[in-house]
Amino acid sequence: MRRFDESFSPVVRRHVVMLTIARTTANAAYRFAPPFLATIARGFDMSISQMGIALTVSELTGLASPLIGQRVDGMTRRQAMRLSLVGVAVGAVLAGAAPNLAVFTFAIIVLGAAKVGFDVALSAWIADHVPWNRRSAVVGFTEISWALGMLVGVSSLGLITAVLDWRFAYFAAALGVLLLAWRVSSRLPAVDDVVHQHDEPDTGEHGVLRPGSWLAIASCFTLMGAIQCIFVTFGPFLEDTFGFTEAGLAAVGFSLGLAELVSSTSSARFTDVWGKQRSVALGATIMIPSALLIALVGDRLGPALIGLALVILGFEFAIVSLLPIGTQLVPGRRGRGMGLLLGAGTLGRASVSIAATRLYDIYGVEPAAVGSALFAAATAMLILSHGRRS
Repeated sequence: MRRFDESFSPVVRRHVVMLTIARTTANAAYRFAPPFLATIARGFDMSISQMGIALTVSELTGLASPLIGQRVDGMTRRQAMRLSLVGVAVGAVLAGAAPNLAVFTFAIIVLGAAKVGFDVALSAWIADHVPWNRRSAVVGFTEISWALGMLVGVSSLGLITAVLDWRFAYFAAALGVLLLAWRVSSRLPAVDDVVHQHDEPDTGEHGVLRPGSWLAIASCFTLMGAIQCIFVTFGPFLEDTFGFTEAGLAAVGFSLGLAELVSSTSSARFTDVWGKQRSVALGATIMIPSALLIALVGDRLGPALIGLALVILGFEFAIVSLLPIGTQLVPGRRGRGMGLLLGAGTLGRASVSIAATRLYDIYGVEPAAVGSALFAAATAMLILSHGRRS
């Protein structure tokens, strides 16, 4: 690739595209449910708030992220990625075949936990091969998989849902993930040929959380809470308020994916220059007025979609800038540090899912949008405090 010249590790230049495609398929399976929450709820004859409880239960499994991170540190990156991708595929198959909400909840628990494993392993792999002062360029590139997961993956799964059924969409996602699991297993080196010593900050005891790291961890909690307020309500909101169909939601998902793609590529270009903490704060700050726009004029389609796109744009820039920080939280234990960061993010999503969906059932989208703005403001304050202490 032109972006990654010979100053980057040959292993990175050889495999980063394949790993990004693999993560795209996993993200598509993972991100499918929230935009089509109302469709899935009808399949089980459940309310939106009941589906919100199911999402919350599944999110709570992400609290095991620190344990998953420790397990990743004890495996080769290839083993961890292969096992995680197979787990995502198993979860997607179970979700598509689920006869009731309980089985569906178990399925997305499996899917979510496995995707955390892949994310942690990929982040650790990047940290193994890329110095700190250049890491955001590679993280930003791999994070286009989050955008492409929505832009290409969820949009395609939405079209399958419109033509066939949401269950077939999950089966299709599982097939794609399995194909990439085989590809990763056959192409990635079995033994990590890494150089673990880069120009890293050398403060802190090996294996012990650095002072002030809790501020970065807390900022991931609030940032994920901010976006979850929007994620779990915008699909039902567009259906209920503007009469969107599954095909219409797929089109919106495609548009939101474009916004995410712009943010991911921008982060890859600017975050290392501007500073990681400042970049996170900038993205979170963009979310604040954008979410308030939804709350104030959400009954008008144009402003609502603009606000939604800007919330997504700000979030994606912030989260891509935040992820490299996770690998530095625990000296010598990159997987554990990422696990702590992702675990906090999972708890943030779980904490708001029930409240946001229940408030939506009663009052509409406005409380969720205001909550998103408040969480985003907290994110900016926390991460700037971390920057002053690091």
